[in-house]
Amino acid sequence: MLFQTMARKSKKKTKSKGQSTGPGFFRRLRRRVLRGVLAVFALFLIWILAYSVLPVPGTFYMMAESGRQGERVDYQWVPMKRMSPHLARAVVAAEDANFCEHWGFDLTAIRSAIAEGGNRGASTISQQTVKNTFLWHGRSWPRKALEAMITPVVELTWSKQRILEVYLNIAEFDRGIFGVEAASRHYFGVGPENITAQQAAQLAAVLPAPKDRNAGNPGPFVRRRAAQIVDGAATIARDGRAACFED
Repeated sequence: MLFQTMARKSKKKTKSKGQSTGPGFFRRLRRRVLRGVLAVFALFLIWILAYSVLPVPGTFYMMAESGRQGERVDYQWVPMKRMSPHLARAVVAAEDANFCEHWGFDLTAIRSAIAEGGNRGASTISQQTVKNTFLWHGRSWPRKALEAMITPVVELTWSKQRILEVYLNIAEFDRGIFGVEAASRHYFGVGPENITAQQAAQLAAVLPAPKDRNAGNPGPFVRRRAAQIVDGAATIARDGRAACFED
C-alpha cells in the first residue's frame, strides 16, 4: 500500500513537471516575449514622437565624449527660427543634396556608393539624425539595422524641417562642440542667427571629420570644400530643393 501511494505521488510530480514544460508553457512564454517586444516598440515610438516636438536634451554620443574628455560638452539647443538660413542650405548641399526628394534613403547615392566599391558613404541627413539622436556611433550591423528600421518612422512622424533642425543641433563640429549654437560662437564669436553663407559652408565642410578639420582656421581642403558648398547651397535654393525646410 505504501509503495502504491509513493508511486501515485511520483506520477503526479512527473505529470506536473511535464505540464509546466508542455505546449501551454511555451505558449505563455511566447506571449510574454511578444508583450515585451511590443512594450519596447511602444516606448521607442513614444521616444521618437516626443522628439518630434521637444528639444533633444542630449545624446549617447555626447555622454560618451563627455566621459572620454573628462568634462561637459558644449551643447545648447536652438530652434530653427533662430538659425541663419545659410546653415540649413549649407549642410544639405554638403551632406544630402536630395534631402527634400527622398523618404530617408537616397537610392541613387547608395547605388553610386556600391558601384565605387563602398569607399564613400551614402547616409542621408535623416539617417545621420537617427544615428546621432537614438543610437551609437561605430560601424556595426546591429546599429545599421536599427538605423534602417527607425529612419522610415522618423520620416513619417517628423517634418523635413524638424529632421534638419535636430541634425543641426546635435551634429559635432569640433571636439566637444555640438550643434550650431556652440559651433557658431566657438569658431566665429557670433550666434547662429548671424552666420554668413561662407561661415556656414566652412562649418558644413568639417562635418565628416570634425575632430580633424577646423572651420575657423580652415586649411586648403576645407577652403576648397567650402567654396563648393557655397555654390551648392545657392543651387539648391535656386532650383527648389530647399523648399521642404524653408518657410
